[in-house]
Parts: sequence; C-alpha cells; structure tokens
Amino acid sequence: MITSMNIEVEELIEKCADDFQISKVFKKYIKEYVESIDTSIDTNGGKDFFVKHTKSTDRFLISLYKYILRKNFGSYQPMSTAIPISLVALGSYGREQLCIYSDIDLMILYEDVKGYNIKDIIQEFITLAWDCGLKLGSRVHELKDVADSVKEDITIKTALIESRLIYGSKHLWFGFENVLTRIRKTDQLAFVLEKKQEHKDRLLKYPLKMEPNIKDGYGGMREANMVFWIANIVFGVSKLKYLMDKEFSEEEYKKYRTSLEYIFQVRNHLHNIAKKKLDTVNFDILPELSTKLGFKHTQRKTKESQAMSKIFESLHNIHFFTNILTKKFARAIEFKNQNYGLVRKHRFAKNLFIYEGKIYTSYFNKPKTLSNFLKELISLPPEVERFDQSYVYYASRTILPPKQTKEHKQLLKRLLFKESLYPIIKLLYNARIFQTIFPITKKIINQPQFDGYHELPVDVHSIKTLKHLTDIKDVLVKELYDSFDITEQSLVKIATFFHDVGKGRNTDHHISGEKLFRNMANGLDFKSEHIQTIAKLIRYHNMMSVVATSEDIYSEKVIRNFAGLVKNKKFLDMLFVLTYADISAVGKGVYKSSTASLLKELYNQTLYAFENTTLLTESSRRIAKINSIKKLKQYMELPEIFKKKITYISSNQIFLQLKASDILDLAIKAKDIETYTYKILNDTCLTIRIIRKIPLNLGYLLGRLEFLDISTMNIFKLFDDKKCFEITFTEKVAEGDILYIEDIINSSFDMNKKVNVKQPTILKSEIEIDCNHTSYLASMKVNALNQKGLLAYITKIFDDFNVEIESAKLSSTKTRVRDLFLIEKNGNFCINSEKITDILCSSE
Repeated sequence: MITSMNIEVEELIEKCADDFQISKVFKKYIKEYVESIDTSIDTNGGKDFFVKHTKSTDRFLISLYKYILRKNFGSYQPMSTAIPISLVALGSYGREQLCIYSDIDLMILYEDVKGYNIKDIIQEFITLAWDCGLKLGSRVHELKDVADSVKEDITIKTALIESRLIYGSKHLWFGFENVLTRIRKTDQLAFVLEKKQEHKDRLLKYPLKMEPNIKDGYGGMREANMVFWIANIVFGVSKLKYLMDKEFSEEEYKKYRTSLEYIFQVRNHLHNIAKKKLDTVNFDILPELSTKLGFKHTQRKTKESQAMSKIFESLHNIHFFTNILTKKFARAIEFKNQNYGLVRKHRFAKNLFIYEGKIYTSYFNKPKTLSNFLKELISLPPEVERFDQSYVYYASRTILPPKQTKEHKQLLKRLLFKESLYPIIKLLYNARIFQTIFPITKKIINQPQFDGYHELPVDVHSIKTLKHLTDIKDVLVKELYDSFDITEQSLVKIATFFHDVGKGRNTDHHISGEKLFRNMANGLDFKSEHIQTIAKLIRYHNMMSVVATSEDIYSEKVIRNFAGLVKNKKFLDMLFVLTYADISAVGKGVYKSSTASLLKELYNQTLYAFENTTLLTESSRRIAKINSIKKLKQYMELPEIFKKKITYISSNQIFLQLKASDILDLAIKAKDIETYTYKILNDTCLTIRIIRKIPLNLGYLLGRLEFLDISTMNIFKLFDDKKCFEITFTEKVAEGDILYIEDIINSSFDMNKKVNVKQPTILKSEIEIDCNHTSYLASMKVNALNQKGLLAYITKIFDDFNVEIESAKLSSTKTRVRDLFLIEKNGNFCINSEKITDILCSSE
C-alpha cells in the first residue's frame, strides 16, 4: 500500500500538482488502511497489532515528510540525516502501543541552522499531516530548549521518557539522548511524587466499576505506563523486563504481561467496534466485544459474563503488580537516612512497623506459613487500619497449604471475629489470597453484575459493604450498631461480608449463600446460635430493602408478614444495619434520603407491630390517630364543623403515614383553598406538595416532570372535594430549576394541556393486580423495563377510567422498574382491571 501511494505521489509531483491534490492521495490511502484494520485486529489483537499499526503510521509520516523535503529542495535534496530535523514519537506512539483512534503524539526536534528554512518546512509538514486526516498531537522543540521546557512543565518529562526516533537527523537524535540522560537524573523525587499523586487522583476518578475504564482506571494501561516511568527514572532502564530476577520474578512478570496483553486486545477491539476513541467497556458494546474476544455462551455463563470476568481478572493482576513495584521503586528515592530512627521507634515486631495506623514491612521479608501469618494478623492491634504495599506483597507470598487443617480453621474463626475485620479482609483480597483462605468465595471472584443496579462486581461490592460499617453516616443506623455488644457487631460484620457469597451459581443466591455459609461455619466450629443468626441474615439480606421500596408498608398484611419473618427487635436491628451497608456499597449516593425514610418507616411500623399486635388494622390505626389529633391544643380551638371535617377525611393512608400534628396542619392549610396552592421543598431531596380544589392534570404534570426520578407519590382525599398531592423525588435539584418546576405546576391546572407520551412496552406477566389488598384499597404491581414516560402513561390510562390513585411507590434501576400503585376501591378499577391491563399491554 505504501509503495503504491509513493508511486502515485511521485507521478503527481512530476505533473507539478499542488499540496491539495497531493494530500488527497495521502488521505485516500490512509482511509483505505484504517478500513482494512478490522481483519488485522482479529488476527493480531494485542501488542502485535500495536506494533504493526505503529510501524504503518511511521511509514505514512515518513512519506509525508519526504514529500515536504522533495517539495522544498527539489533535485538538490541533501541526505535526511544532514537536515537538522528529527521526527520523534512520544507517549503511546513512542511505546509502540498506538491504538486505532489514539492521537499520534509527535515531537519535531530541530536546530535552527541559517542555511535551511527549518520552521517553514516543519509548518508545512504539520499542515499536510492534518489535511491528510491524521490526528496529530504535535509539539515542536529546538534541541537547546528541551531541558528548559521540562523545568517549566513536568508532564513533558513523562512524554520524553518514552521517546523513539522515527526518521530524520541521527546526529540531532544523539544530542537529544544526551539531554534526556541529564533530564532523567534531575528532580527525581519531585517527578516520582507527582506521578504518585496523579495515580491516586486517577483511581479516585476512575475506580473499578462494572463499566471499567481500561486506559486511565484501576489496573488500566496508565498504571503499566507509570511503573515504567518510575523504573526509567530510578534505574535508567529502557524496558521494564530488564529488572526481572532483580526486582521481581519471571513468574510475576509473565502473569502481568499476559494480563496486559489481554487489555491491549480489549482496547483495540473497543476502538474498532466504536469507530472512535473509546476506553470504557460499556454494556452496549459488551455483546460484540465478547464475540470479538472469542467467547461463547455456556450453560453456566453468558459470553458477556466470561469476557467481563477476564477483564476484571486482568485489571486486578496489572494493579497488583504495578502498585507494589511503583511503591517499591519509589521507596529508593523517597526514603531518607534520618528516617531510620523513626522506623526503629515504631517497630511492632520483627520486620513489622506501625505508623499512623498503617503497617509496613520489608519487601524482602520472608513469607510465613498460613498458620503463622494468620496468628500475626490476629495479634495486630485494633488501630491498624491500613496495610502498606510492602505488607501486601509480603502477604501475597504466604505459604498456602493444599488443604486447611483444624488449626487453620480455628485461626480463621478468630480472624472473622476480630474487631477490625474490614482492613484485614481488604488486605487478603489485595494480596490475591482471598479465595484460597475463604474457598466459598471462589465463585464471586471477578463476578460481574449486569442488573443495572450494582456498580461493582460481586467481590468488590462485598468488601465495600464491610467498609461502610466502619463509618456509618446514618444516625439511626449508627445508634443501632453501637447498641450491639462486640459479639453482635461481629455477627453483623460476618453476615455483611458473606451476604452475596451465593452469587455466580444457578440457584437463588439467597438460598445458596445461606447453605454455603452454614457448611463453612460448621467447619469452623461456630456456635449454633451464631450460625442461625448469620445464616438468616444472609438468606434475607435484601428483604428489608425490597419490602420498603416496593411494598405497601402501611398494609397490615405486609407488616405482619415482615414482622413474622424477622421475629424480634434484635434481628430487625441487625437486618437494618446490614441493609444500610449493602445499599451504601452499591454506589455513591444510592443510599439516599428517600430510601432512608422508607427503611425507617418500615422499621418503625414493624416495631409498632411487635408492641401492638391488636392495633394493626387500618380502621384501628385511623381511630388511634384521630384520637391523637383530638388531644392537640390547636385542634381544640377549631370550630366544631371543621373538627368533623377532619375526622371525616376520606383517605385512610393519610392517617397511616403522617403524624397527628402534620395531618392537622395539612387540613388547616386546605380549609380556605378555593383553587390550589403548592409548596416545593428541596433540602435532601425534591418534594412537591400540592393542595387543590380545582382539577389537576396529573398526567400532564408527571409527563413534564419525567426528566426527574420519582420515589413516591401520595394522593390524599381530604374534604370538600379537595385533595393533597405529595410527590417525592430521589434527589434534590439545582436551585435554578425551581422556577422551571413552578411553571410546570401552574400550567398543570389547564385540563386541555397534553403531553406526548410514548406507549411503553409492558407484558401482561409483568402486571400483578390484587383487588383485596386491603378492605379500602386495591393494588397493582408493575415489574417492567425502565422506560421514559412509564408513570405518566399509566396515570393517563387511570384517568381515562376515572381510577383514583391513593399512593404510588416507584423503585427503579438502570434497566428495570418495580412500581406499586395503591388504588381506591371506587368501583372503577377492579371491574375494569382486564380492560386496563389490555390497554397497558397493547404493544406486547
């Protein structure tokens, strides 16, 4: 291809063609090359493709440069090495890791010699490259200015470390190499510290998630780059493998390189499938990516699950290798002789040092047997909250037995009941010995979760739940946890850690998790009562969340069933704490104030059921709440006629959900309303409260608000044809959006207004109707795909049949919704339930 291109260019030069005509030829051949890449990637997916693509790019650039020289010098062109210009590859291009749609990082090195129009030649070359469609990230440096440029911007130093001569003056290149040697030895500590900080910032920005960033994120290519940069600065090596058998073993390096090769393949396929620069493995691209990587569906696992598991495994291997070596290499520069006194002062045991809650050791500390290593962990004081990479590396080399003995099991039991469990579990995981020490976790290692809810793979999520128990933000949950004794806290921590251990199997993970734990706990000689408590917590670990977010928690039947399951307050408290940790570990901000309020309400309703078994019917609780209202001073001062109106409020839900004082306050506000009024609260989450006498176009209101996620909606019938609508959203909005929301509310009292709502896809099997939910209410549950406008559409259909919603509870993930509608039994719903279902599912 390059030869044909050069011949065609040569013919055009002889015809005195201009730059535009020449660039069209170059552009045509570059485009043909990019279009031919698909087949090349399938056969050379990883490093081989990188090298091949890099060399092809080299040839295109060299051809462009030669044309510019030919254009400027004509028949008097000197040898290329005699012209003081060198084309130098930087970054991924310099490393020969150039991906399809990556920027081509190029440095044009020159010396400004009077006999040549150097700057004009360089400018023409850069312009032509861009005209040909090459994404050039170019920098131009005169040799004498290179060292000063590095002083001004340390990022330039990183780029120069990976420089590679493409074409041009070798004399100039040799001069540059001498400058580069001096640059490497200058400000080494500052460079290392900045790279470490950059690494820390990247991990905070791109942590390991279900949609990982394989370039800049955890275990990504940038981590591999970083360990080389620091090795280059500290040891002066041009390749990391030159440190093999000195700083790491051949086996360690081979495992790392194999994993990196796989990530190379993944990145190449990502770019090729997306036809653009893409470094995040998202769910949309995963089906095609998994096929390109050679995976096929099996009875146990989908091809997507297999591909993602291997990606996670590779990212972990890269992170483990690079993180340990980065800290190890950096220590040689960071450590100062005066620190020896500090080290001796904080010695905990032989080769062990504890400083500010972190434990350190030597990278050359001899590994222990599993028994001795577990004893060492058990002996650590509670203030140890973190483990340095030196200790992680030391732990990773623990001598593991082929089979655990009775002594091992006794030690593991003691370890699990250790007060500071989270940092130890995280250590075992980071040291890659987690699944060997706890064999029942084997299936959850690198196990992806495609439910649209969890942001993390199962193993990482399980460890994160433990972390959230060390820093509980919810006041009530913290009070409950602190009320437990040391043993009870350990039971909750153990249950929290193993709550998802049943995932990755064909059976229900609640049931299989309980069974797996029972088997393990019996083998570790747990007390029977401890096994019962932990196993039950594992079996029902998400029951409180499910009931709170998708059931009617004011229903006598629902509360009785839930109370019968948890049995007593102690177990309820433990389940609440576990639920908090589980939801908090799903992702940042998932445990929202709306979720917390639902869980607390379920908690209080269940406590009420334990304490008042005879006062659980709706009518009994309504009467009790009315009696509470009558005792209020403000109520006593009201006219007798208005007092009767309050006791005759139609809605039962208002008496079940609100406090006596809040009901009275709401009734007083509604007393003199002839049209409507509303209030917008935007503290922890957005809440809209509307009291109206004139009709409200609810379908229009919900349709206009579909850009926000609704958590709950309550509609309370009051008196004199007045209703109260309270809509709570999952999060707060920007203050600037309040005026926009007010405009929507005001326009929603025009009954002629309509909003175009696309009919969602709902299957009949996804709708469950119960006309005997309570004596006053029917219910409809919808478990369907998460679709825009779903609630507005259902509300519109209900309006058409004059069906009155009493309450709606909406729970959603990225892919599914689980909605509950409580409907007043006014004769319009149950009699028309089949017609309503047919219309809702007419797109089926």
